[in-house]
Amino acid sequence: MGVSMKPDVNEKMCPSRLVLEHVTSRWGVLVLAQLLERPHRFSELRRAIGGVSEKMLAQTLQTLERDGFVHRDAKPVIPPRVDYSLTPLGVEAAEQVWGLARWTERRMDAVLAAREVYDEGRG
Repeated sequence: MGVSMKPDVNEKMCPSRLVLEHVTSRWGVLVLAQLLERPHRFSELRRAIGGVSEKMLAQTLQTLERDGFVHRDAKPVIPPRVDYSLTPLGVEAAEQVWGLARWTERRMDAVLAAREVYDEGRG
């Protein structure tokens, strides 16, 4: 039996890097955040997340579902109804990235001021 290595995000080939990329991508964060509020249908998510294309939303949902963060519940009705919700693992991930997203909103003034100072120093 092989020795199981503990995941280390600093290691070049660690699979945790890909998961980190999935949950911290622009669309990943916003999908997780919306689903943290309540389950949504695809069209509701598309309306709620400004700027996301249908293709990118479908791809993001599929990736998050594969990683175990999102549950896709397809109801056998006409017309078809599909609801997306967070799994317990998804709730954990959503709470983490949503905290970072909210912090970013709160600290935008400081970021903009830092950029201005930086740009003036370069000019």
